[in-house]
Amino acid sequence: MSNQSVMGIICSDYKQFFDAEKKIADYIMENKKNVVDMTVAELAQASDTSDATVSRFCRRCGFKGFQSLKMALAKEVLEEERNSLQVSNEIRRDSLPQSLQNILANKMAEMTGTIGMMEPDNLETILRILENAETIQFAAVGNTIPVAMDGAFKFNQLGLRSVSGSIWEAQTAFTYNLSPRDVVVVISNSGTSRRLLTLAQGAHENGARVIVITNNASSPLAKASDYKIITATREKLLTGEFWFSRIPSMLVIETLYLLLYVSKKDAVAHIRRHEDAIRPDKQ
Repeated sequence: MSNQSVMGIICSDYKQFFDAEKKIADYIMENKKNVVDMTVAELAQASDTSDATVSRFCRRCGFKGFQSLKMALAKEVLEEERNSLQVSNEIRRDSLPQSLQNILANKMAEMTGTIGMMEPDNLETILRILENAETIQFAAVGNTIPVAMDGAFKFNQLGLRSVSGSIWEAQTAFTYNLSPRDVVVVISNSGTSRRLLTLAQGAHENGARVIVITNNASSPLAKASDYKIITATREKLLTGEFWFSRIPSMLVIETLYLLLYVSKKDAVAHIRRHEDAIRPDKQ
């Protein structure tokens, strides 16, 4: 079991749940305080499912059973109460102060959860791979393209040769020219993009290593990667159907950038040279 929260797991894996499991997930998201005091039978009845489905749902989320899920959920509820947060999943224009608090609390939970799931040994390995790579390709499609482009920009500032692009066909063509000395960083919230999976497979065929940044640890892209960084997501609590947040993956890029900045001896010189080049444009 990772350090990911119950709510984080539900939000990340929701699309992978069966219909009956989604009923349980929906009920927990709307009634987490009540669930802490429920039995398996009570949750099954409240969510219009069965005892067996509840047990299967808990295991699917990475818990040994309903009791361990409840303990983790109780910890989350207590943490919110300890911080005196009156938080709901509701956003309304006619209640802006509370809506802003709800958005802030969920975004903070995304960032806290993302950092909390970063395992130091795995992170150190990824940092060594990145700083020794000949070329780093940041690949994404759709909503996460800006994250990939920001990653390439930041890493180039550090003196690490990096590329990115907004056209998948062009990204894939570049990938097919990589070598074992190169690395591809694939950014995908869902981890299910077929286009990015094709790209990752092409990278492996050329011997390049693949690092995936995703919300979904059990996704096809996560399984196809050599290394992965799992991000936390809470946006389903606020929007229901749609996934849009780039904050967790942006946080991962910022974290990698800062850790490489403090360890790469010539990073400051590279950044200063870049800043000197663009300074006239800012005057």
